[in-house]
Amino acid sequence: MDTSYVLFAVLMFVAVVLSIEGAYQIWASKSSAEAKRVASRLRGLEGAADETPLSIERQAVRRRWNWLDDSVVAGLPQGPELLRYVETSGTGRGVAEMLLYSAVLGAAGALLPYMLAKPWTFSLLLGGILASLPWFWLAHKRTKRIELFERQIPEALDLMGRALRAGHAFSTAVKMVGDEMPEPIAREFRTMFDETNFGVPQNEALVRLADRVPVEDMRYFTIAVMIQRESGGNLAELLDNIASIVRARLKLLGEVRTLSAEGKLSAWILGLLPFCVAALINILNPEFMTVLWTDPVGLRMVGGALLMMVLGVLWMRKIIRIRV
Repeated sequence: MDTSYVLFAVLMFVAVVLSIEGAYQIWASKSSAEAKRVASRLRGLEGAADETPLSIERQAVRRRWNWLDDSVVAGLPQGPELLRYVETSGTGRGVAEMLLYSAVLGAAGALLPYMLAKPWTFSLLLGGILASLPWFWLAHKRTKRIELFERQIPEALDLMGRALRAGHAFSTAVKMVGDEMPEPIAREFRTMFDETNFGVPQNEALVRLADRVPVEDMRYFTIAVMIQRESGGNLAELLDNIASIVRARLKLLGEVRTLSAEGKLSAWILGLLPFCVAALINILNPEFMTVLWTDPVGLRMVGGALLMMVLGVLWMRKIIRIRV
């Protein structure tokens, strides 16, 4: 074998590896979690506008379509619950804005099959899927934010316990969590500290904190603090006990998620496999698949199959969803 060819192959391999490493270093210097944490800390030291507004009202004014949320959505029977659900996602979106996104995507999904001369069932199916995408995205963001809250609560309670042992007041311990802990829990504790400074009673501020953070552990914390304020006791020891209980629960929850991962993967595979196979057959042999949406019996078969798939996915979700 020619040595120049081998040398060229080795140099090409080294060049590719170095280019990948360089691209990763560029990405890590700007988009990694460590880089974001350092940048956020530097902005805080420089006094940049990265802090939470001093009141809930000022934050709500900045939200787009806020007037629709206050005048229309809030008056619906389940409007306040929907507003709270969207607010706890931490995305900064309003209910009216999400409904607008759903309407636009749903209309586009319903119009596309109609332009391609497909049956109306395809318009309903595609329109429904696209209309639900913003809410799936919102639910995903909310779930990730709640999971992050669950991981941060024990560290926040430990920090408050150490501050109380050092002789600080409870409000000062809350402020330390808002200053030292990362987002998103720091923002909520800063909001609580600002509310108490502006004259809100501490018990009411704790209740508002539990409403903004829909996590059971945060409710345990607020209830424990309110009971301690009425009956007395060692608050630092109480916070340490709650932190240890939360850590034990999260450890058990991690084991449960590991054991149920196989069921979740099976649900995804079984749910996506029919659509992938149908798309592949439609590409290879379109005439074979046209019977399903040109014949009335085929349409009923597709509807029945979709209904049974939805029931199967919900049943599997019920089996693998274990609350700890």
